[in-house]
Amino acid sequence: MNILPHLADVALSPGPDCQVEPLLSVEDLRIEFATGRGTMRAVDGVSWSVMPGETLALVGESGCGKSVSALAVMRLLTKPAGRIAGGRVMFQGRNLLDLTEGEMREIRGRDIAMIFQEPMTSLNPVLTIGLQLAEPLKIHLGMSDAAARARSIELLGLVGIADAERRLGQYPHQFSGGMRQRVMIAIGLACDPRLIIADEPTTALDVTIQAQILELMKDLSRRLGITLVIITHNLGVVARYADRLAVMYAGRIVEQGRAEEVFRAPRHPYTVGLLRSVPRLDEARHGRLETIEGLPPSLFDPPTGCRFAPRCCWRQDICATDPALQEVGDSQRSACHFAEQMPPPPQAEARGEARHRIETASPLVELRGLTKHFDVRLPGLFGGKALVRAAEDVSFTIGRGETLGLVGESGCGKTTVGRMVLRLDDPTAGQILFDGEDLATASASRMKALRSRIQVIFQDPFSSLNPRMSIGDTIAEPLVKRRGFKRPAARDRVAELLDQVGLLRDMAERYPHQLSGGQRQRVGIARALAMEPEFIVCDEPVSALDVSIQGQIVNLLSELQAKLGIAYLFIAHDLAVVRHLSHRIVVMYLGRVMEVADRDTLYARPLHPYTRALLDAAPIPDPAVERARAPRALGGELPSPLSPPTGCVFHTRCAMAGPECAQAVPALREIHSGHMAACIKL
Repeated sequence: MNILPHLADVALSPGPDCQVEPLLSVEDLRIEFATGRGTMRAVDGVSWSVMPGETLALVGESGCGKSVSALAVMRLLTKPAGRIAGGRVMFQGRNLLDLTEGEMREIRGRDIAMIFQEPMTSLNPVLTIGLQLAEPLKIHLGMSDAAARARSIELLGLVGIADAERRLGQYPHQFSGGMRQRVMIAIGLACDPRLIIADEPTTALDVTIQAQILELMKDLSRRLGITLVIITHNLGVVARYADRLAVMYAGRIVEQGRAEEVFRAPRHPYTVGLLRSVPRLDEARHGRLETIEGLPPSLFDPPTGCRFAPRCCWRQDICATDPALQEVGDSQRSACHFAEQMPPPPQAEARGEARHRIETASPLVELRGLTKHFDVRLPGLFGGKALVRAAEDVSFTIGRGETLGLVGESGCGKTTVGRMVLRLDDPTAGQILFDGEDLATASASRMKALRSRIQVIFQDPFSSLNPRMSIGDTIAEPLVKRRGFKRPAARDRVAELLDQVGLLRDMAERYPHQLSGGQRQRVGIARALAMEPEFIVCDEPVSALDVSIQGQIVNLLSELQAKLGIAYLFIAHDLAVVRHLSHRIVVMYLGRVMEVADRDTLYARPLHPYTRALLDAAPIPDPAVERARAPRALGGELPSPLSPPTGCVFHTRCAMAGPECAQAVPALREIHSGHMAACIKL
């Protein structure tokens, strides 16, 4: 079926290897922000370009200037604090920095679309999804209400949102984080732009939908000449989909080149560190993750010479002089004095993994038949109500000092289970035993007493932080109100926590809107650690972090667990991180548990067809391995939780399904010792 019939006659654009002019060219871009501390140069002399039909990936640590560069292209910098101090942004022969605001509004959304990192802050909370999808269609394409509605339904289907017609009448808060991000992608695709700038477009998505979305965006790029600029910290995504790669550090480009060449032979120490920091799905855990030690420099007063030198194991005296971005080989450019032949790094001291005892005989947390149903109102005056079965008969245990990974697609019930464990949602049925006490029946006063022992790291840091409180006050609040710290002691403890999660101490004076998405997530982790809890529900705690800081946080969580015996319920969609951090893993689909096993057994010998589909869809940060794999987007539509399939809820998408799979719900049973699955075919 032609999913884009209105584009069937569009001519193909030249491929990325043709000698044509760049569609977008950023030249010597310099961006400054005026703050109370002085002027911060967030982007300092950055140049990059992208050809028609090409996919360029911008990678680097939080705060390196990736997102700010994209906002400058769209002319969306915060005013009056942010300003473009120099450079040009050329798009189809026009300098976007010279256009009037009216001319720029005509280009935004129609010729250049942007998919933002945090959908909750980008979507209007008081407008329905249907109105927000229809708005650019009416403004830029002049569609009628009926045509815009039909196109909106088509777009929601493209990005994997089931029951699209009903969803048009819902509001952003009624969608999960992953589903909100899919809506943002649909809005970006709405007017068939020439260029899409995607700022972490799949951060909140599970791997199966991520594969579908990126395959769709790449297919549009190839067939219709749509150019993609992807800002991401997921090197697996870069390995699979990017034609070229630009690595940024401290406001500058440090390496550029064809993606396969940069992965095969990186020419800058920072790129080497990034690649080593990534846990790989195809490799077993080998102790701690390698990380890049230290922090990026402050852009208020950056160091002279190479800005990466203070963190570089290759640094020598010549690094005190500023390296130019020089040609290396056929397709690479590197800003390193040793780009042609980097000396071998000094041998780091071997750091083993701290071992700790996991108590499973008497679990700290035990779920027994946990069930949650929601009543939702159907659209229309006489729409009535429907029942959403968000979680159905969920049972598992978490031992003291154990990490249980909870994985599955968006809307499968992972976050709902986490919220019930925290008693943010009351269960419909079942028990939640914490240290032998049933939280499901605990009073409000008892839950208040228990909350110092149970903490949470939320998925969306912006909506969980108070925008009117400074970062220091946010972290200090539970110390003062719940643990009795005096203000001076609380400030000292806040400084220690900021160090632990990889933030500069002076960030205590800032507010949430002044931090990048990854930095806000680290604040959320610091606040959770402040209470020194026994159990933490981690709801996508590293999904917004770049890979080097992600490694530091994962190592930090492991070290705290080894030192303090903290137990984690680790909810995530990054299967490589889940494999590295978790001891056991639970796989959920449409509210039900599909499989439970220890991490190595699950990844080496998955039993359930859904688990195998998840693992097949997860990208590996190696272009040679990744591009040799066949396309593996999971087929079929994600069923609506309002009307889940009879029998096995996965049978409508399962290649092994037979008629019997639609007749009865398979029980979760032990297939091998400690390895459970819910499939009648096993």
